[in-house]
Amino acid sequence: MPRPLRAAVATFALLLVTACNSASTGGNTPSAARGVTADTIKVGGIVSMTTASGYSKKDTDLGARARYDRANAEGGVNGRRIEYLGAEDDGQDPARNLAAARKLVQRDQVFAVAPMSSVTFAGADFLDAQKVPTVGWGTLPSFCGPAHAYGFNGCLVPTPGGTLNQTWPESLAAVLGGARGRSVALIAGDNDAGRFGIRTFTQGFRAAGFQVPYAKAVVPATSMPSDWSAYTKEILRSGPGGRAPDAVVSVMQTPYNIGLFTALKRSGYRGVISDPTDYDPGLLAKDATKQALDGVYVLLQFQPFESDSPAMRQFKEDVKKAAGGREIPLNMHMMTGYMSADLFLSIAAKAGKDLTVDSFQKAADGFSDTGTLVGDRALPKGKKESFGCGALVRLKNGTYEVAVPFRCYPPIPFG
Repeated sequence: MPRPLRAAVATFALLLVTACNSASTGGNTPSAARGVTADTIKVGGIVSMTTASGYSKKDTDLGARARYDRANAEGGVNGRRIEYLGAEDDGQDPARNLAAARKLVQRDQVFAVAPMSSVTFAGADFLDAQKVPTVGWGTLPSFCGPAHAYGFNGCLVPTPGGTLNQTWPESLAAVLGGARGRSVALIAGDNDAGRFGIRTFTQGFRAAGFQVPYAKAVVPATSMPSDWSAYTKEILRSGPGGRAPDAVVSVMQTPYNIGLFTALKRSGYRGVISDPTDYDPGLLAKDATKQALDGVYVLLQFQPFESDSPAMRQFKEDVKKAAGGREIPLNMHMMTGYMSADLFLSIAAKAGKDLTVDSFQKAADGFSDTGTLVGDRALPKGKKESFGCGALVRLKNGTYEVAVPFRCYPPIPFG
């Protein structure tokens, strides 16, 4: 081949290789990761902002934005700014959850989804197949095992062979002066999450020494009852000898809890009432809601807002900035978004400058840190068990107070 022709062919080949590399990476970075350029990391979220019952997790988005804003103010992650697109609203509907996941990946080309907070996670298989790191509240089985999903406080609903978080049973035992001879009634919605919650908490409370004479996922998940008497009558006769149980534990969302707790109190119930969702000063604006929740012990899986740790002070400062400098009531949804973002950022930072799905996964497999708002974190342990920490707060006379301080409890085997 004549020399000029050979030179032309070589030049063409070089241009072709260069063009292919540019097409695969956007021309900005040696990494082939979707949503990653030399300067940015694109992240989105999926949150139930609107629901049929009126329950909303919209402040999850604010919490995530607060954490990403601070990361960007501090220089980003290994020199890359977080481009947070905000959260898609799935309306707590499985079809919309999957549609939101598809949109974020196929149209918006995100590297990660953080936060993901909903009672449905229909998009889990799609996101895992697309190798999209996803971080959210690990209250669903999809956060317990799939390679690319992470619970910000670990796995709360493990498969056999995993472990159970004992914060709730051990904390209520402290409130009741011990579990021996005490009975607990558990109630949940009639859906997959409710049934699995009943299964896990039944085992946990029994392991702590409680009797569990009533444990049912029977409340319609798509239509809140207007009359709770059928449920309260059965609960109040479920204890030993047909007496009321020492504690009623609801694994449901706020509107359902308000209805159930109001009915229990009107029936004369004087035992302990507890749930995992109603830590929100905004709920106290209405007298009926405040009365329904008065005296209720709420499970937290993070440090209470009433604590004065450096991490809590930083959280409050970040949320205030994200809210435009306004003092706003804090709630657990903000914490869900904030800590989902925080875990993503921490793993991404460890992954280094060449951020890809593989480097992120490798960093996650050996990740650990201590002293966070959810306690000590460790992966891949968090794929099979929670980080095991929590507290109980009680609403009393319109104010939340710490009933059982934040601490970590040894998990138990789940089977």
